[in-house]
Amino acid sequence: MVNNIDNNNIEEKLYSDDNLDVTIYKCPNCGGEAMFEPNSQKMKCLYCGGLFEINNNSIAQERELDELLKSGDVWEEAEVYQCKTCGAKEVISKQEVSVKCAFCGTNNIIKSEELPGIKPQGVTPFKLDKTKASEIAVKWAKKKFYAPRNFKKSVKAENLHGLYNPVFTFDSQTISSYRGRLGKNYVKYRFRDGKRVAYTETRYFNISGSQDLLFDDLLVQASSTIPNNIIKSIEPFPTKKAMAYSTEYLRGYSASTYNKSGEECWKECKTTMHQRIESAILKRYDYDVKVSLSIDTKYLNSQYKYVLVPIYVGHYTYKQKLYNFYINGYSGRIGGKTPVSKLKVGLTVLLSLLLIAGIVLLFMYF
Repeated sequence: MVNNIDNNNIEEKLYSDDNLDVTIYKCPNCGGEAMFEPNSQKMKCLYCGGLFEINNNSIAQERELDELLKSGDVWEEAEVYQCKTCGAKEVISKQEVSVKCAFCGTNNIIKSEELPGIKPQGVTPFKLDKTKASEIAVKWAKKKFYAPRNFKKSVKAENLHGLYNPVFTFDSQTISSYRGRLGKNYVKYRFRDGKRVAYTETRYFNISGSQDLLFDDLLVQASSTIPNNIIKSIEPFPTKKAMAYSTEYLRGYSASTYNKSGEECWKECKTTMHQRIESAILKRYDYDVKVSLSIDTKYLNSQYKYVLVPIYVGHYTYKQKLYNFYINGYSGRIGGKTPVSKLKVGLTVLLSLLLIAGIVLLFMYF
């Protein structure tokens, strides 16, 4: 996304406050507008092509979990826009005059009164440019045999939109005590009517003990705009190496707002940790049946980061239904649903039936 040129200095205040130094996106060579360029990880002038460094060498730092669970400050300068067609919400540069929705491609965008909440602590910058992302998408689409031909033709760079997606990551040292009851199945034999018959006997036993686990940068999706299973399918994102938040990285892109509170995300994270703790406990035992398992966990030294991760979003409408696919803007992993051509499915079924009929006739006459 490229903003209109202004002869004055260009100021970006996305996710910023009055205490934040003004960021100038002005080429030192010609004074033209600049935007973030993934290949070089630098700012690139849209006019002379000059590259210049982003003055940011800091890695995003975790913060104490208690800060997240309390009501945080709101950065009022950030502007949120909502698509009236599909409902998606994005944070978009104030200089942008005409924008399209990243998820459905319409121009039906209005400014929303809703504020985007707390300022991110970190950004994982785009590593792939739109051209490379388009090449990945084209190869992926070609493998979708049952997708309509028009869908495959629509997968091109101009239909991709770079978007920063909000996630929370959590660190925690867990100390768990547990007790439960498991069962082990044994095959035994008995004689019935003179025949040896096998049967299963379950022997039950009690368990108890402790389990300590360290969780580092456990990621939780903070927006419902992109399904959680999609985020999982295109992970990982290198959030451990996320750069400290700086508006330069967002220049040329938009950012999705989070609509799940920090408390909700922490609860979701604890559910994931509980599942992994339970799995670690059960791996200790040779069992076939879980009767009960009670786990009491303490979460120590818990910290969090609020990070924006890079995703390219592609959209396609087929028979009035919207389909999105997503590309990890760092690694290139791709996922999403594609439309299915009923004609191709029908032809496949017909050919299968003809093949079966041919085989049957072959056996009947030979």
